[in-house]
Amino acid sequence: MMPFSSGRQISASQAQPWLRQMLLATAALTALALGTVRVQAGGTEKAITRTPDDPAVVWGPCPAFLPKGCGLAVLHGDPAKENADVFLKVPGGSVLAHHKHTSAERIVLISGELDVRYDGQQSARLRPGTYAYGPAGVPHVATCFSKQPCVLFIAFVQPVDAIPVTH
Repeated sequence: MMPFSSGRQISASQAQPWLRQMLLATAALTALALGTVRVQAGGTEKAITRTPDDPAVVWGPCPAFLPKGCGLAVLHGDPAKENADVFLKVPGGSVLAHHKHTSAERIVLISGELDVRYDGQQSARLRPGTYAYGPAGVPHVATCFSKQPCVLFIAFVQPVDAIPVTH
């Protein structure tokens, strides 16, 4: 017998166990369906791990307005498409000129010591392991204060780009 099917009213305490069962069943079916989709969609993709000095990491040049000796390595995805992950390496003592991205960026500093300032905000000092979030379209500047290179892991939501900003 289904509650509410006879047209008679029932109390909240009577409906609660039925509602809880329905919610649990719905959640279980949703989880099962999503799990099936994930298995089908990710069946050919392999897990990876990388460090900046890993021989499998291929370093390429940075955009010309960034400092000489800067390197960019694609870790996962296609930088021309959504959801690419990269390493960015900048020489110690160098400045990443004022720029912005069309994508939000999620950053973890891997090595070095980096000061970053987003327009309209105070600067923040990043040390290894520090996470930073940069909103899309917000200009910023960064300085690698350490003697050794600063290496950042950056996850881009939209295609990877760096657009110089002039005052």
